[in-house]
Amino acid sequence: MKRKMFLIQSEGLGRGDDRLGSLLMGNFLRQLGESENRPAGLVFWNTGVRLVCEGSGVLDPLKRLEAQGVEIMACTTCLEYLDLADKLAVGRTTTMLKSINLMLGYDVIGL
Repeated sequence: MKRKMFLIQSEGLGRGDDRLGSLLMGNFLRQLGESENRPAGLVFWNTGVRLVCEGSGVLDPLKRLEAQGVEIMACTTCLEYLDLADKLAVGRTTTMLKSINLMLGYDVIGL
């Protein structure tokens, strides 16, 4: 069985209430850091890149995951589009091609 890779596409989990979605995402990332099993990496796309930037309320759990060996990657195009290229606070930037090639080696779960 392949290791997992999570694709985080927005700032919250689920659709509907944005505040609830943000709360769920924070809980998800904190619990993921406390879990025995962790994904190989987290790729952040679209508005999900806001989670890895200065001012994000989930930087501590993301830094914990990174320290535990989970690769944290943010889409360069998304960061530039949202004017966040100089605000990355955790992880590293990645290109679409690098993301695709990386994800081909894993079971990808979109969030």
